[in-house]
Order: sequence, then structure tokens, then C-alpha cells
Amino acid sequence: MKKVTESVFYVGVNDHNVDLFEGQYRVPQGMSYNSYVIMDEKIAVMDTVDAHFTHEWLDNVAEVLGSRKPDYLVVQHMEPDHSANVMNFVKTYPDTTVVANVKTFNMMKQFFGTDFEGQRVVVADGESLTLGAHTLTFVFAPMVHWPEVMVTYDSLDKLLFSADGFGKFGALDNGEETTPETWTDEARRYYIGIVGKYGVQVQALLKKAAKLDIAKILPLHGPVLEDRLDYYILKYNTWSSYTVEEEGIVVAYTSVYGNTKRAAEIIAEKLTAKGCPKVVVHDLARCDMSEAVADAFRYSKLVLATTTYNSGIFPFMKEYIDHLTERAFKNRTIAFVENGTWAPLAAKIMKGMLEESKNLTFVEPVVKIKSALNDENREQIEAMTDELCREYIAQSSDRANKNDMKALFNIGYGLYVVTSNDGKRDNGLIVNTVSQLTDTPNRVAVTINKANYSHHVIEQTGKMNVCCLSVEAPFAVFENFGFQSGRNVDKFAKCEVDINNYRSDNGLVFLPKYINSFMSLKVENYVDLGTHGMFICSVTEARVLSDKETMTYTYYQNNVKPKPETAGKKGFVCKVCGYVYEGDTLPEDYICPLCKHGAADFEPIE
Repeated sequence: MKKVTESVFYVGVNDHNVDLFEGQYRVPQGMSYNSYVIMDEKIAVMDTVDAHFTHEWLDNVAEVLGSRKPDYLVVQHMEPDHSANVMNFVKTYPDTTVVANVKTFNMMKQFFGTDFEGQRVVVADGESLTLGAHTLTFVFAPMVHWPEVMVTYDSLDKLLFSADGFGKFGALDNGEETTPETWTDEARRYYIGIVGKYGVQVQALLKKAAKLDIAKILPLHGPVLEDRLDYYILKYNTWSSYTVEEEGIVVAYTSVYGNTKRAAEIIAEKLTAKGCPKVVVHDLARCDMSEAVADAFRYSKLVLATTTYNSGIFPFMKEYIDHLTERAFKNRTIAFVENGTWAPLAAKIMKGMLEESKNLTFVEPVVKIKSALNDENREQIEAMTDELCREYIAQSSDRANKNDMKALFNIGYGLYVVTSNDGKRDNGLIVNTVSQLTDTPNRVAVTINKANYSHHVIEQTGKMNVCCLSVEAPFAVFENFGFQSGRNVDKFAKCEVDINNYRSDNGLVFLPKYINSFMSLKVENYVDLGTHGMFICSVTEARVLSDKETMTYTYYQNNVKPKPETAGKKGFVCKVCGYVYEGDTLPEDYICPLCKHGAADFEPIE
């Protein structure tokens, strides 16, 4: 018996006999099936456990209950590892009322032959159940990852009973302390394998959860999460939005006689030598397939190397790509290596399997091996790895071309992050007023609102970096650098990489991702424009990191900025960030509390 809070108890079980969770995922550290008891004027039991642990679980429940009887059994998810003991529980405690939604009760009839008519409470999305001091609110989460799933929020202890969300592989009695470091890898493998296809649905649930004050997350698998909740939620947001989690390259290969394997090894060596921050190699015939799949979603780029086989591709590679596509693989860069003695088709087939996936960038050249590696193949590998590592080379203080004035070609009516440093910490600001003035010498003008802290810092230091955002930049970048002030917030505090590895020669940071180029600028002149100041600068360094298109203001408006929730509201909406001002009249001097833009950037809600 373990206390979660003074009145909430863990009564789950640990399974060390299972070898394959859901019949396919290796779980060498076992698995937990979690259940909880809420003790109050009325008692609620949250979910049951797998059929193999009926008696152990009922004993755990009985220990918490003592002489009392449960009033409710809440069923959030009908997958048998959580619902198998619903009938056994009701037989043990026949006066219990079963709480679930309509779809859940329909599934109960399929599993148990009854929907518990006469001893049930059917709940709708957003409805609540009061136990006394505890009030449970039910939030529907369809297709995370079954259609009947709901999560439950306890407003007293600020607990989110998250069903399969935020779960992880592994039993809970392995003596492992729960930290972000111990949680992430197996939680990622769990999420990508089981929930990965349903990113849109998870995003919808995260938006609902964002409105709740959550102190602890209680999943149906894995540990209770109570420290660093921002970290765990950020990971789920990254995974469910199919955003690159870490910069790195996965080399996934199959090989029959060793020639394709040798090519994969050479590629890995070249990628490491050219500055790729992480290179992971998977032999798909021998590795844990779920780990290889999770890594493809974890890292930014993927090299697929295989042989032509029976006019197709080698079975393990086909299985691998099938796993990726059925989980909505997207937003990645892919390179191909094919091998074939007489009719190599592997690259064409692999590309064809991936063409329905969204926002994939295919790298040229394709490495085409006929039987064994030769000098031509080695040249192809050199060119392919150069292309894959272009931004890593550009990010390197040792390898970069620091005088690549093609960076100035990315200046347009775009959106940029201007970085600076006040002597204590790095700062960043979203701007959209950057323009090239001359090319001999190269001069650039940057206009910044005087109210922004960056204006003050750059005035004092005389230097800045302008990072050209690419179309890959998510809304989170704009929230971080545009909707809060560097006066009182460290905007790089939550950066998941060591920013000290991403500094130009002037000592300032540049963004490690979501940019196609940056320029280091030295202030030469200043023009006072009233509300704004224009810094006229010389270019001291310029690097091009990728060919990705620059993020324009129009692209941001149409594709990145979330659609504001204006239904049923009367007033004005900020065209920059979507903030809604409710009222009949917008004051002329009104400043948006989020993005700090003025009344001119608001439009009436229609």
C-alpha cells in the first residue's frame, strides 16, 4: 500500500512474467498495471488490473478499504490490462456503482455480456462526481488510444488520472528513482509504439489539460509523476506534434552478406566526423524494432540502407517502414542506400512507401551499390553525408564557412529571432523588420521597439545575432521569444541542448534549430524612430545552415499561429498571437498582454 496523497492510495501490481507487452513490445524490466483508491465520504476505485493479478489486486484494495466498502468503480479505459477485473470487482463488492461513459459500457457488454444496467452512472464529457471533499471531473480523450478513453481530474489534490497517457514500460519495484532521465527512454518507446499514430488526439487532450492546475499525474502504467511536470508535458507535446526531439541521425540497415552493413558503418563514421551530434545505428534484423522506431521519431534525420529482395526490399526494412508510416511519421529528412547485384530497386521502393507521409525531405544523392562498395559509392557516401551534415558543419566554430554571404539572401519579409546578452544571460526577441542596406560592404538594418529589453541591451553592447527562422519553426518558438520579456525571464532556460555549443565568434548564441541561417551584426549607427530604434549594422559573420524556406509573416499567420477561440465571444482578436480582447471598444492605446503589439494589430471578431 502506497500513499499518493493523504487520501489517495496506489493499489496496482507489478508483472515480471510478461515478455512481450501487447504481444510485441519487449519489456525486460517488466510492466506495472496501476490502480488507485480515493478514500472520502464516498470511496472510488480508479480502474482495475490485468487478469493474471486478480487476487493480488483485490488484496491491495481490501488493505486500503479496511472495514469500509467502495461506492464507485471508475473505468477510464477498457483495454483488458486495465479492465479485466471489472466483473470480479463487482462480484466482490456487489453494491458498487460502475462509473463510465456510453462507449465504455458498450464495450463492457462485449467483454462481459453485461453493461451493468441498474448499478451504473453514465458520465458525459466535462461532468463531475462528488465524493465529499474530492470532486472528480471526467475529460474525454477519444483515440488516446482507444475510442472510449477518458481521463479524470481530482480538484482537491490536483491529480490527473491520465489513463494510458504518460505511461512507461517497466515495473515499479525495480528500485529505480523516477527522474526525467530514468523515465524518458521507456516512456518514449511506449508512446511511439502504442499511441504514436494519434498525435492529433493527444494534442487535443494536452490543450484541455493545460487549463487544469495539476500537481501529480497518475498513469495506468509507470510511476506517478510529481516533479518536473513541465518536462513530462513538454515531451508529450513534442512527441504528439511529431517535432524533432533531438538533432541526430539514425542509420537503419539490413544486410545479407555484409556489404550493405559496411556501407552503413562508413556512413556512421563520416556523419560523426562531420559534426553530427548523435549517430545511432540499428541492424534491423537483430535490434529491438520498437527502439529503432522510437529513435526515428526522436532524431531529425534517417538513413535507410537495404538490399533489393524478391523484386522488393528486405523484409525487416519493409517492416520498419511500415511501423513508421502507420504511426504518421513526418517532419524528417531521409537519405537512401540501396544494394542489388542485377536490378537494384530498393531506394525507389522505400521512397514510394514513404511518399504518403507528410513533410519529408529526401536527400540526394542516393548511394547505389551493385554487390560491393567501390570508389563511386564512396564518393556518393561523401556527398550524401555532406548534405546530411550541412547545418552541423555550419554550427561548428571549427568547420563552418563564416563568410557565407548567401545568408543575406534569406532576408525578406520574414520572421527572425534576434539574440543578445546583457552580461548575465542570453536573450532573444522575435522581429520582422530586418533588411539589407548595402552589399559593399554588407550592411543590415534591424528595427526594434524601444519597449523591448533587447533594444536596451543592444544599445549598450553594440552587437546582436539575427537568426532567420525557417518554416519548420513551431508556435512554441514565438511564444518563448515573443510573448515574454527578457527582463525577468531566461528565454533559453528550457532549451534541451547546451547552448554554449552554439555561439558565433562574437560570443552570442544562435538558435540550434528552426533556422536556415544567421548573421552576426555590429552596430555602426542608430536612428531614433520614436517608438522604435533602427540599428544600422555591419555583418561580421554569416552562416547558412539549410535550404529550408524562410518563415514569412504570411506563412506564420496561415500555418503556425493557432486559430483563436472566438466562438461566442464579442470583441477584438490580436492578429499576431490570437489573444482575444472582449469588449465593445478597443482602447487606442491598448497593448496586447501576450505579444506586446498595439491596437493596430487587432481586428474585430466577426
